[in-house]
Amino acid sequence: MTAATVRRSDEEIQHDVLEELKWDARVQPNEIGVTVQQGVVTLLGWVDNYGKKWAAERTTHRVRGVVAVANDIEVRLPSSAERTDAEIAGAATRALEWDAFVPIERLEVTVAQGWVTLKGEVEWEFQRRAAERAVRRLSGVRGVTNLIAVRPRINPSATELRHDIVDALARSATTEAGRITVDSEGGRVVVKGVVQSWLQREEAERIAWSAPGVTAVENRITVEPGA
Repeated sequence: MTAATVRRSDEEIQHDVLEELKWDARVQPNEIGVTVQQGVVTLLGWVDNYGKKWAAERTTHRVRGVVAVANDIEVRLPSSAERTDAEIAGAATRALEWDAFVPIERLEVTVAQGWVTLKGEVEWEFQRRAAERAVRRLSGVRGVTNLIAVRPRINPSATELRHDIVDALARSATTEAGRITVDSEGGRVVVKGVVQSWLQREEAERIAWSAPGVTAVENRITVEPGA
């Protein structure tokens, strides 16, 4: 057995997550607690804006050996960052209007107690993600629920869709295409397999979403470090 195939201990993962949080200037590591059990990381503590909570989760996923992340960080806004729901709704609408990737005319914004809910339809998944990205860093936001649906204009056959995704996975330098299978029915895609990191799993899902005609992606890929 080589060093590359040895599964990392929970203590090693915890140490590296804490170090990675220190390395990320967007978060304050002293605000965040980290526990690990069988590669599953739980983030605890509180931060003063939703952007930090999201950044801490993304940072943790970068660490080798992490299988999944439970983000239990609480957002506690300082008095200087408190905004009324009307103010947040107005700011969110303007942020969406200024984002060139977001078709604002097809979206709805609702805010309740600082929590933003996005609804509507877009043609591509990147537009759906861009809408969420535009609002999650706004002052006063406590969380974001993205209910935007992807409704493509084209309707490729299941065979065409699967072929396009398999080819894109093979081109990617960050996925192990031979260990990933793709099934499709209508615009719904299911990706399965085993990868060594959460980032590889996420990249496979991103690639599947990028195929023209995809309406939904079910990611059944499992993360097994050292597999």
